[in-house]
Order: sequence, then C-alpha cells, then structure tokens
Amino acid sequence: MTINETRYQLDRATLSELLSDHPNYRIEQLWKGMYEDGLDISDISTLPKALRADLAAILPLALSNRTERISEGGETHKWLWGLNDGDAVETVLMHYPGRSTVCVSSQAGCAMACGFCATGQEGFRRHLTTGEIVEQVVRAREAAKPRRLSNVVFMGMGEPLANYDATWGAVRRIHEDLGLSARHITMSTVGVVPGIKRMAAEQLPISLAVSLHAATNELRNELVPLNKRYPIDVLADACATYVSSSGRRLSFEWALIDGVNDTEEQAIALASLCRELRAHVNLIPLNPTPGYPTIGTDSAGVSRFQRWLLDRGTNATVRRNRGTDIDAACGQLRASQSSTSQPVSSPRRSRS
Repeated sequence: MTINETRYQLDRATLSELLSDHPNYRIEQLWKGMYEDGLDISDISTLPKALRADLAAILPLALSNRTERISEGGETHKWLWGLNDGDAVETVLMHYPGRSTVCVSSQAGCAMACGFCATGQEGFRRHLTTGEIVEQVVRAREAAKPRRLSNVVFMGMGEPLANYDATWGAVRRIHEDLGLSARHITMSTVGVVPGIKRMAAEQLPISLAVSLHAATNELRNELVPLNKRYPIDVLADACATYVSSSGRRLSFEWALIDGVNDTEEQAIALASLCRELRAHVNLIPLNPTPGYPTIGTDSAGVSRFQRWLLDRGTNATVRRNRGTDIDAACGQLRASQSSTSQPVSSPRRSRS
C-alpha cells in the first residue's frame, strides 16, 4: 500500500484501487468517514485500527495550521495554512444568522496583478490542487460545528478560473460528496472569459460573481489588467451566455476605492451594464492592508454610490466589513506576516 498524494486529492476510484486487497465496503467506510462525517482517518472507528494507521501514514493532510485567528465575537475565523512545499494560503469562515460561509483559495498568489489587491501584488507562485481546495472546505466545516456550513465561495487567494480543472474538480467534490447544492457555491472571477464559457457548458449551475470594479475600459484596464485581453463588452457577452445556460443571477463585485471608482460617472456606466445583464451589485468597502496604500471609500461615499445605483434601478447591497481585527480580507494575513512585503503604488485618484 503505497501512494504519493495528499488525503483529499484522491477520488473514490483511486481509493478503491488503494484498498483493492480489502473488502469493498471498506472504501464506503473510508469515504463516509472523510466526507460525510469529516473525521480524521485515525478516528474512523468503522475501519480496523491497523488499516487506519496505514492510511493515515500514506495519505497526509495537505494543510498545516500555521496561524489561526478568530474575531471578537467569533463571527469570523481565519486560517493561514502552510502547504507541504512551504508556501501558504488563506481560508476564511464567516458566520451569519442561519448560515455559515467559507471563502476558499484556489492559488498560492495570483497572476492577475490587480493594483488594489494584496494577493495580486504578491505575484503567482502555483495552482492549488483539487485536494488542497477541498480540504479547506472540510476543515472549515468541522470548525463551524455545531453550525451547518451552507455556502462555499471561491473568493480567496488566486483566480479560480485560471486554475480551471483543479477548481472545477473541487466544485464537483463539494457538491457530490460534501452535499452542498450548486446554488450555494459561488465562483468569483476577475473576468477569465474562456473559463466563464467552460462553466456555461457544465452541468452544475453554480453562481457566478465577476470582480468588475470599473465599468469603463479605460479605468478597468488600470485596475484589472486582464481587461486589456477581455474588455468589458467581451466579458459581458460571456456573462450573458452563462446566465442563459445556468439560469442563475449574475453578481458584480465592486471594491470601492476612494476617488477612483466611486464616482457618479462610474455608477451610471455600471447601472447601464447591470440593466443589460440583470445583474446584482455587491459593494465592498476595502479593508486596510499593511504596506498597501490604497484607500477605501468612506461610509458616506459608499452610501452615496449605492444610492446612485438604486436610483437607476440597480439592485445594490453593501457587504459588511468583517474581520478587520484579524486581517480577514484576502491576502491580508499572509501579507502582515511576510517579511518580504513591500509597499506598492496606489491606483490613481480623481480627487484630493
């Protein structure tokens, strides 16, 4: 019995091969223990003790708990996970009345280079595997108990659609083996159009959230460099295709940056785009990040921008700013603990 993979990377067929010398029901006991019950292999009492010891030895976990923080009141729980190659990624568990949501990472670092994003300024290091993504969900689900983990969002470190195969493999495992419905899984992207089109051809109609942040190509080219490859009209066409095929409502994520994308001009352009696509807008007040000088719009400016959208018939909500005391926003915890973090330039501001 030998193998060179982490525990949640292996699918059922591969585990069946691994246990080929054992009765068939052992794979069901192992799979149920890992996915339905969320147990460590050593705690799956339906398996013989010797088999548990063998499996635990050859199927190591992918994530080691490097840093763990819980916000005051316990509503937000964040991990900085060490990976087996020495890198690190973040996972955030958020509790709301009646539900708990985990925000997972799909890459170590990110190649999208969005100027206001702490992760984007780190650069890309590698893709996560399906197992590394799934394990984030399993471990967050256990930490959430006795609450039920109800939602998974791919809004952590990295661009999930740039790591499509591993990410979609994780989506299928989360849906089929962890039991979350497709409508409770959300994929966030800065606009990787080929990935959106691939999702449109899949059989699982999960939710799509596009990190838009600007509604004109001139500004979006500056904030989201990928826009130079897939400008807004091309992105909108891909989104329309996905909405038509999935029947799911599209969301636009909009991180409000003081004097940059919080103007009435941007609100007018965004409202027009939302009318075409019947999209909802999530307005995101930026959390401060050590070493990153981008300034988020203040509360009055957030309310003003929301009112401009509402007055033009666009459904817009403000995402609650959570976990500031534990560096909960994407990339913050890793950046705050990295001795190599360097200040980066801020996006241009249109007013002083």
